[in-house]
Amino acid sequence: MTSWILIVVGVLLALVGGLWALQGLGVVGGSVMSGDTTWAVIGPVVLLVGVAVVVIGLRLRRSPSR
Repeated sequence: MTSWILIVVGVLLALVGGLWALQGLGVVGGSVMSGDTTWAVIGPVVLLVGVAVVVIGLRLRRSPSR
């Protein structure tokens, strides 16, 4: 059960991080974050953390002891 929670949280983090990166780069407009380079840096970091959480969740799922 924990692995599914990690996978869902990781996917959500990756999506939010991707959105923040696109807003920071000015690709997605209509926000205070649009065109702000701070979010162009924070976004990819959050995206990578989300991918790492997904990978951990997938490895826990494949663990033979579970």
